[in-house]
Amino acid sequence: MAVEVSVIATSSLGDRSYLASDGQVAIVVDPQRDIDRVLYLAGVKGVRIAHVVETHIHNDYVSGGLELARVTGARYLVAAADEVGFERVPVSDGDQVAVSDSVRLRVVGTPGHTFHHLSYVLDEATGGGWQAVGVFTGGSLLFGTTGRTDLLGGRHAHELAHQQHASAKRLADLLPDGAQVWPTHGFGSFCSASQADAPESTIGREKAKNPVLRLAAEQFVTETLADLDAYPAYYAHMGVANTAGPAPVDLTPVTRADAGELRERIAAGQWVVDLRHRKAYATAHLAGTVSLGLDGPMATWLGWLIDWGTPITLLADTPQQVADAQRELVRIGIDRPAAQAAGGVEQWTDEPGQLRELSMADFPALAAARAGNAPGGLPAPDVVLDVRMTNEWKAGHIAGAVHIPLPDLPTRLADVPPGAIWVHCGSGYRATAAASLLTNAGRTVVVIDDMFGRAAAAGLEIVTEA
Repeated sequence: MAVEVSVIATSSLGDRSYLASDGQVAIVVDPQRDIDRVLYLAGVKGVRIAHVVETHIHNDYVSGGLELARVTGARYLVAAADEVGFERVPVSDGDQVAVSDSVRLRVVGTPGHTFHHLSYVLDEATGGGWQAVGVFTGGSLLFGTTGRTDLLGGRHAHELAHQQHASAKRLADLLPDGAQVWPTHGFGSFCSASQADAPESTIGREKAKNPVLRLAAEQFVTETLADLDAYPAYYAHMGVANTAGPAPVDLTPVTRADAGELRERIAAGQWVVDLRHRKAYATAHLAGTVSLGLDGPMATWLGWLIDWGTPITLLADTPQQVADAQRELVRIGIDRPAAQAAGGVEQWTDEPGQLRELSMADFPALAAARAGNAPGGLPAPDVVLDVRMTNEWKAGHIAGAVHIPLPDLPTRLADVPPGAIWVHCGSGYRATAAASLLTNAGRTVVVIDDMFGRAAAAGLEIVTEA
């Protein structure tokens, strides 16, 4: 049987893990912490996991590699140069790992995303020797981009960017054009310098499309570093956890909170997070809660916004939604929420006046309101607040808007000018989160629940920054 590579996508964090097998034994690359998904896939395919490999010490999620190796008895391959607090099989550039009679891995040093980053070439036996099927590139060569080089600190970014360029060129020179490229990052993760430009790729395609293989080193370094935006604050905790050796996860149900306990947690300043869709939140929500729906990258924004270690309570329509949120949160090291409540907003309070509404509008409504014709009794906009990231703002923003990226808002609420606020992002998800924070601070807010691309068509002036 020819080697088969299956993708295990974690779309909420923008990453991919892989299971590669010859029909009998398997390799798992860069597994996320909830390893039951991997074990299920291996069971469906009827293969034994013999090797678990890490391309690097991850900065955007807690790895499941150590636990997966322990459960399956697989060999756990981690870069020899990384100092870790657990037993593993140390591997280095040039090593070859026999997986079966028909499959092997070749270890290639590809520093850049991290200092000790490795890629793994997957070779398949042929009648005349070995043929490279593809390469697991982690945070090195991605689809049309590369992994960012500033996650280990700005002082290393320039050096690592040069190494990233050299590593990508090394892979392009080493492998045939038809070899598949299987990266971990690039599908929404802030670990990539920009996002993937295709759902799949080969070395040949990357030679034609990827700036790292088309630009000279200095130009690549300059352009890559100039385009890097902020990355989640919780990344500071991921590398530490992965180096020490993550503990197994506990996804058992969380303690249920009644209305009185929810009131006490909100009064204590804890984070009580409403996981429902933002439109349901706008219709009715418990005062003092924060909107981060499961329809978006909830874990990324929650992990970025909170003070690490703050107790978190989850609210949802169903217990399954709470369970889904738990799964997402353990991936970034938030192991046990403090409490949860499911069943609907009416069950979350026993006092009158605790349920609130949130006004929503679109960009045509904003244009009308700015012209003095606010629809439906909405307040006139004293402030238009843009909570998108800096690169989004620079690419184009509404003239006269105030810019505070969502991650900065909890500590910059006092910087928002007085008056009624109309807040927007790129689609409405981040704007609703921002509106909940602002409303909790006593501000009057309207959420623009609309795609930013419609702003110009609504007659709003869009300006850019060089």
